[in-house]
Amino acid sequence: MRVCPSLTDYTEIYAAQPPEPVAVDWEVVEEWLGVRLPGDYRRLAGECGPVEVGGFLNVHVPCGDGDAYDWSRWLRRVLRDARGEAGCPVLYPEPGGLLPWGDSEDGDLFFWDTSRSEDPDAWPVVVLHRGAIPGSGLLPWHRYEVGLGAYLRYTVREGWETPTPPGPVIGPLYGSRARPDFLADSPVPWVPPVPVPPRLGEEERRLALETGTGLDALRLLAPPPVEPYLGGGDWDGLFAELGTRLPTEYMAMMDLYGAGIWSEWLRFHTPLRTGERRFVTHVEETLEGYRSLRESHPDDFPLPAWPEPGGFLPFANSIDADYLGWLTKGPDPDAWPLVLWPRHAQQGPPLEGGLLDTLLAWQRGALVTPGLVRLDEEDDDPLEFAGFRSWDDRAYW
Repeated sequence: MRVCPSLTDYTEIYAAQPPEPVAVDWEVVEEWLGVRLPGDYRRLAGECGPVEVGGFLNVHVPCGDGDAYDWSRWLRRVLRDARGEAGCPVLYPEPGGLLPWGDSEDGDLFFWDTSRSEDPDAWPVVVLHRGAIPGSGLLPWHRYEVGLGAYLRYTVREGWETPTPPGPVIGPLYGSRARPDFLADSPVPWVPPVPVPPRLGEEERRLALETGTGLDALRLLAPPPVEPYLGGGDWDGLFAELGTRLPTEYMAMMDLYGAGIWSEWLRFHTPLRTGERRFVTHVEETLEGYRSLRESHPDDFPLPAWPEPGGFLPFANSIDADYLGWLTKGPDPDAWPLVLWPRHAQQGPPLEGGLLDTLLAWQRGALVTPGLVRLDEEDDDPLEFAGFRSWDDRAYW
């Protein structure tokens, strides 16, 4: 492939956030990956480090920021994200799979096609387009017969001797280079992740993922905190304020786990907090919004709202504003069915199982229903995505 100018030859430093080169031990990186990497990518890392081109396209290089960002975690996240797209080609680490090198502010993902040659300098770019790209057609995947350096040059086309791009490329972008916003601080050299031994033995894993039931199986999937946080009140006080008891399995689960977030997605309200951010506060705020929507769109929001007879009583929500609660049908809380109020789907019927069965199936990756995000894909290990993080008394929820 044609050797292209360095990024520094045709872009200017963005003075408010200049890029910072980072020292990369390429021998360590390539041993960890199991493949050699292109020379123009190595050069870019040495000259610019991780870099944002034109305020839009990010090139990720092996580094961290001493805080939230880690290049290897980014690789895993991109590969998992791409795997769910229609028409997805073979991905790394499969032989000849697409290997990520960048992303964009619109969620576009950029790869090398490692199947085309044993010489990494001959790897062409493949792009998963998420934004609107004129001429990109129906399928979002596009292969270009140019490498990384040429592709970047085509996105910044001013003064380029061949202004017609080799396909529907992003751009033209501004001729600027900057430190990307995904870095919280200056880039630091990347260190390979330390292999983590399996958390569960073979028998424990079988119980957690296949045969175990109830809290015993749930605690294997997601270890509970040493000191669960429920708030400073007591259950009798909550029941008096609500005017009803709550299901026994909910209380047992909360006594074990307390309030917190499951798989960084599903948030359980603090049940026994006193003061302003009480359990009842969350219930009232949620149902006020629900009643308003129901008034305007009764067909889309058909549930009665607690304390209406059989009304929806929410106790958890997602980071995407889906809500989980009970339909308070009958005097026995242990017989109340669970129901989801999904943000981005039509209202469905009550769920078939109780709270523990539902949570266990979801954590195992075995429950797919509108309103609960899919935790894993077919080839993922459910244990990687199951988990619980406890709140403390400072948490809003």
